Amino acid sequence: MSKDECLIHLSEHYGDSTPGAAGRIETSDIDAFHRELIDKNYKYARPGIQDQPWGTREVSVKDPFGNRLTFTNAIHT
Repeated sequence: MSKDECLIHLSEHYGDSTPGAAGRIETSDIDAFHRELIDKNYKYARPGIQDQPWGTREVSVKDPFGNRLTFTNAIHT
């Protein structure tokens, strides 16, 4: 799967990972990405955006197997 410059290779091979894995992906405009997801109006995937105390804004999405991808962007003050 890909979005802009980010390319993620997914695998269905036994042993590559376990259900419930997590990945973090840095993005340059988390607000635009969040709007893009919300504008798709998916019935079961309406992620929020969170400001974290360690200085990032994050959007997390899960696939049907419980794997979580967290898209993150540093907060500039």
